[in-house]
Amino acid sequence: MLARASAEEARAKRGRLKIFFGAAPGVGKTYAMLEAAQARKRDGRDVVVGWVQTHKRSETDALTVGLERIPPHPVEYRGVTLDEFDLDAALARRPALILVDELAHTNAPGSRHTRRWQDIDELLEAGIDVYTTLNVQHVESLNDVIAQITGVVVRETVPDSILDRADEIALVDLLPDDLLQRLKEGKVYVPTQAERAIQSFFRKGNLTALRELALRRTAERVDAQVDEYKREHGITKPWPTRERILVAVGPSPQSANLVRAAFRMADRLRAPWIALSVETPAFDQLHEEDRARAAAHLALAERLGAETLVVRGERMTDEILAVAHQRNVTRIVVGKTSRRRWIHALRGSAVDALVQRSGGIDVLVTTGEDGGVGPRPATSAPRPGGTLGEYAWALGAVGASTALCAATRNFGNIADQSMTYLLGVLIVSSRCSRGPSVVAAIASVAAFDFFFVPPVYTFAVGDWKFAITFGVMLVVALTVSGFTSRIRQQAEAARQRERRTAALYGLSRMLAIETEVGRIAGAAVRHVRELFETDAVVWIADGDGRLVARGGAECELARDEHPLEIAKWVFDHGQAAGHATESLPASDALFLPLVGAKRTLGVFGITLGGRGATPSPAQRQLIETLVAQTALSLERALLSDEASSAQVTAETERMRSALLSTVSHDLRTPLASITGSAGALLDPQATLDANERRELLETIREEAERLSHLVGDLLELTRLESGALRVKKEWYPLEEIVASALGRLADALGSRDVRIDLPTEVLVVLADAALLEEVFINLVENAAKFSAPGTPIEIRARAGDGEVQVEVADRGPGFAPDEIDRLFEKFYRGAGGSRVAGSGLGLAVCDAIVKAHGGRIRADNRAGGGAIFRFWLPLGESPPAIDADVEAPTPEAGA
Repeated sequence: MLARASAEEARAKRGRLKIFFGAAPGVGKTYAMLEAAQARKRDGRDVVVGWVQTHKRSETDALTVGLERIPPHPVEYRGVTLDEFDLDAALARRPALILVDELAHTNAPGSRHTRRWQDIDELLEAGIDVYTTLNVQHVESLNDVIAQITGVVVRETVPDSILDRADEIALVDLLPDDLLQRLKEGKVYVPTQAERAIQSFFRKGNLTALRELALRRTAERVDAQVDEYKREHGITKPWPTRERILVAVGPSPQSANLVRAAFRMADRLRAPWIALSVETPAFDQLHEEDRARAAAHLALAERLGAETLVVRGERMTDEILAVAHQRNVTRIVVGKTSRRRWIHALRGSAVDALVQRSGGIDVLVTTGEDGGVGPRPATSAPRPGGTLGEYAWALGAVGASTALCAATRNFGNIADQSMTYLLGVLIVSSRCSRGPSVVAAIASVAAFDFFFVPPVYTFAVGDWKFAITFGVMLVVALTVSGFTSRIRQQAEAARQRERRTAALYGLSRMLAIETEVGRIAGAAVRHVRELFETDAVVWIADGDGRLVARGGAECELARDEHPLEIAKWVFDHGQAAGHATESLPASDALFLPLVGAKRTLGVFGITLGGRGATPSPAQRQLIETLVAQTALSLERALLSDEASSAQVTAETERMRSALLSTVSHDLRTPLASITGSAGALLDPQATLDANERRELLETIREEAERLSHLVGDLLELTRLESGALRVKKEWYPLEEIVASALGRLADALGSRDVRIDLPTEVLVVLADAALLEEVFINLVENAAKFSAPGTPIEIRARAGDGEVQVEVADRGPGFAPDEIDRLFEKFYRGAGGSRVAGSGLGLAVCDAIVKAHGGRIRADNRAGGGAIFRFWLPLGESPPAIDADVEAPTPEAGA
């Protein structure tokens, strides 16, 4: 009820979609849509034409008169202006109803969405009702069928989910002969196009087939609406709006004939059909060949096109009728009974019960046995109902009851003694199976007669009234034992259901969390092992199509060559093989393909032959469900990996383009200066004085240093990111590293005011001095470039909380708020970067070096104007004591 209320609330906020659906162009979809729109306008609704393609048909154009139209949106593409539906204008206008023709249309490049159905979906989300049109050949699920019929592959398709979510589908139907006549009259295409269309796509056979597909697709949608209406109104009785057939399948050899008969019936009626197997408690007592036969009958039905279902319940008739009512079945196919008449009269027949309780559902009885699901096939008897230990326990309970009655002979009467025996029968029934319980009931009556009913110690009965007592006692004992055994079976079935539910829930929960292929495969293998107590393997295809064990690789199934060959066959053919299948059945393992939405991902292998029991249909269904869940999760993980790889590839390409663009520019500029200066110096006709020659040489030197700095940054950043450069940490005074960096920047800084604020005590850091010096050089150089010459540059450092904090600040323009997070990206130069020479690599190098030391770095705008860079380095263990009067080694020496 909560889910229904939530869905109704979502539908109330969303606009309503009506699709005018047809078999082919020209049947009159747009005309019918415009007629409906004019009717809504006459009712007072606000109707707007968003996009309608009338193809210059006068009768269609006439229906647009009086309707407001949204002007088309021009889109430039390859020098051509294309008119498209203006989605933004429609959202701004926000009418009550808008007409948008051609649901499958592909929008021009540059539009917000690639497909028109996406535009319509956005209109619906905005609460606007939409009328649109669609031909059957554009339905995604029918794309291959259309191609087979017409020989034309339709490129523009619409997902089936759009049709499924439509509030109303109006079928616009036209006979093929009438449509061909419209073509000849030029009402669909111009005469030359119409003639070609009649000879190809619009052949009468094609139109007839397309019409059938359109009618069927509409009928399926209407059928779904009927089911939804019944659910919402709590209607459980089937409505025979469409023929649906259900065949009851079981271990009886005649069930195969039932399946074939149901298939022929469904084929004649062109109706969907269901093959149902009901596992009652008696099913667990069947021999292995009978259980295997039941699974084979379901497999036969599946091959013939049936939907197969396996349910477990106490009574076969109840489960068959429950599924029939739930699935709106109109006909149930069962087999007639072959039981003896006295058994039929005593216990009744499932067929009779179905006929009496079926109501409006037809029950068709054909050659078979008890609906095909009876627990006693003619070829074999049930398995024994208990072990020798249980029978001994039953007789022991009777002996204990006899001893208790003998001990209380003087205190109780015959009724008390009979109750004591019934208590013993109840205890036996609660612990043992049906056979020992029946033995306990009969033995209790016999012991009661022999030891306590006069004349004692004989089975003779002195008073015939005790015969009634014996009869009642036996019936009560058998009834109690039967009910108790049934309760035990129900409890066992409940435990099995709980175990299956817990397994599915646990696997679903685990698969929802895991995102790595190996961990998903391992989780699936663990759950199968716990549930079926057998080995399992998950093989996943690698990039070359080879199967690699990603889960359960340690078990014998994964190490042998023969199972791998079967797994390759399953992977190549996409079919199950191995134990209890028709392909390679001699194998002890069952191999199931892991099928994704677009391809087979791998193979799931389960060793079932060594369990000593063929999996029941319910267990087989559980295995297939687990495998399907695993396949979905693996596909999600693989798609995620592919998306990540694509993202990495795209990022690599972007970086490559940025690198080429930046490096080519930064290389050309200094090379041009060097080439020009060198050419001037080498020109024999140039008359240069000493100062001019010095300036040219200085230009060559400066530009060469600039080139060296660029190449050095690139090499250093590459080595840091690849891990090729090892950080050699040693203890160095921070003051010496700062002094060395400022010394290397002496020429670049000139007379700039650099203020250093360091602790009075010697601050020693564990770092690679040469790399840390590069950080100071890049930060100070960056501050000098982006601040005015007369403003100071400040360097501060403080130690505390196990780390040292270093700051480099300036009084420049600072940063825009939206670019602070991008400052440490490679080749990013900020808003003012175009006015200052540089490659955009300096801050990226600083970020890589600081992180290589286990630290962090960030940038902020400074209070009062300017920028401030802060980085933190861990202090590590206690540094060695350093005498402030002793000169510390220079970074160059340490390097």
